[in-house]
Amino acid sequence: MCGIIGILGNHEVSPQLVEALKRLEYRGYDSAGVATVDADGKLSRRRAVGKLVNLSDRLVHEPLAGHAGIGHTRWATHGAATEANAHPHKRGPVAVVHNGIIENFRELRDEVIALGMTPESETDTETVALLTAWHMSQGLGPVQAARETLARLHGAFALAFLFEGEGNLMIAARKGSPLAVGTGDGEMFIGSDAVALAPFTDRITYLEDGDHAVITRAGAEIFDAEGLPANREIQQIDVGATRIDKGGFRHFMAKEIAEQPVVLGDALNHYIKGDRIVLPDAIDFRDVDRLTLVGCGTAFYAGYVARYWFETLAGIPCDLDVASEFRYREPPLSPKSWAMFVSQSGETADTLAALHYARDKVAKTVGVVNVGTSAIARDADIALPTLAGIEVGVASSKAFTCQLAVLAVLALKAAHDRGRLDDAGLAAHLADLRAIPGLLNQALAVSDGCRKLAGWLSEAQDVLYLGRGSFYPVALEGALKLKELSYIHAEGYASGELKHGPIALIDRNVPVVVVAPRDALFEKTVSNMQEVMARHGQVLLISDVEGIEAGGDGVHASLAMPQGGGSFQPILYAVPMQYLAYHTAVAKGTDVDQPRNLAKSVTVE
Repeated sequence: MCGIIGILGNHEVSPQLVEALKRLEYRGYDSAGVATVDADGKLSRRRAVGKLVNLSDRLVHEPLAGHAGIGHTRWATHGAATEANAHPHKRGPVAVVHNGIIENFRELRDEVIALGMTPESETDTETVALLTAWHMSQGLGPVQAARETLARLHGAFALAFLFEGEGNLMIAARKGSPLAVGTGDGEMFIGSDAVALAPFTDRITYLEDGDHAVITRAGAEIFDAEGLPANREIQQIDVGATRIDKGGFRHFMAKEIAEQPVVLGDALNHYIKGDRIVLPDAIDFRDVDRLTLVGCGTAFYAGYVARYWFETLAGIPCDLDVASEFRYREPPLSPKSWAMFVSQSGETADTLAALHYARDKVAKTVGVVNVGTSAIARDADIALPTLAGIEVGVASSKAFTCQLAVLAVLALKAAHDRGRLDDAGLAAHLADLRAIPGLLNQALAVSDGCRKLAGWLSEAQDVLYLGRGSFYPVALEGALKLKELSYIHAEGYASGELKHGPIALIDRNVPVVVVAPRDALFEKTVSNMQEVMARHGQVLLISDVEGIEAGGDGVHASLAMPQGGGSFQPILYAVPMQYLAYHTAVAKGTDVDQPRNLAKSVTVE
């Protein structure tokens, strides 16, 4: 969840550390800090609470010198967002930055207290610095002290160590949480992801689980979980693909919503050639007896939509699970089943743990991820990139629709493999799917309507979202977006469930967003909508022109969507869900790209 950067450079590193942290701020923005070793070997740090600009201001007045340094932007887990809890944590001759959770930190803290050392923070991370400092006080050198400490840690973590008097040494370690090493010309770097390292180098080595690296300007010596030398590949990344800018938009999220027609088209062109689906040869659904779809948050809702496609188009029974519940439920899995894991970052801790639980119990694991070098991509039997490009806004937009596109392709492949679609039927559905990018481009026009409705929604305390069939998870996603961005309580419900409890909430102060294209379930949804209006509920109907004409009498407002897309219309209807949340957040003045308490990549349980 937090962001880590480390540099052994040839220039003053403080400004470079801050610039790199700006690229990682989507991972956490409760506090930030840097530590450097100067030319005399002195280890110093600066920290600040809140957004990264506060640290930048502090460094103007209290600059740090040095060509070696580490930095951190925090999403608080253990301890509130205070300067005392901000990273780097420095004790004696060692400074540490950390992403993850040290599960046995209480035991370790009690040990160091018994040894006469007093913690100064509420964090689990400080115990790493304390224990390393104690080992060094017993005569161990920095590398061995860090190794002794790492051997004691339980949990998931990415760590970087910097030492007093050691201007040409960093130690990096990874267990669970992602960490990469960058190789430059006489310089070395570490970072939570390639995005942070792109300004410095295009040569990246991804540490494997359990690895630690001893890094000097001459290079990195990497050791595996057994302490043996490990040969990890140096990969060349496309630096252009890591470029981050708003492209003239007010917010990253606005830009990313607008990018959806292009990136979705790129994803579909990658997987569809004419009337053929192009996937790895190992993807053959003929003998699959069941699918399990697993994800968190928006990725879970992408799986929810896909369940309808797999069951209705391909006839494959599907289980759907929130990743954080999946492995603890210990579900029995058929050896002829497949498990699919959906994640934007590919590093989502709960989803990765669910993958590890399932991989020896099913015939095949499939990762649907946006980061092709991520842990899920590496650990799954098959990794399918969603090709959304870098998504900076914490609330997912283009990553969601690209996940849906890839899952739609998989559902059609399954239907064809199993004889549920012949070649002509497949071609017809592929035509519907290929039409989606153009229809998405038309759907972007609802932005103005959503902006006009934002003042009305921003005054609400509660908002309900209703949908049926594959539009039910779209309603769930709409409610999630509104909660994330505007901090308004919202809930999504299957329309038919309204009268089984939620209708008690309806009065003239509760907006009800109804997602209802004119499909086979339209009349039933309109009936549920009439029940809302009979109780003075204020309905916003989102439908196509025919649907609005047929069912729009008496609604508070409507938004007209383009017609077309066949079974894949849920992808289109993600757009008004995104814009309603976005414009409502703007109207309320909340932080669109970095909502409170949230981070983009959830790498802790």
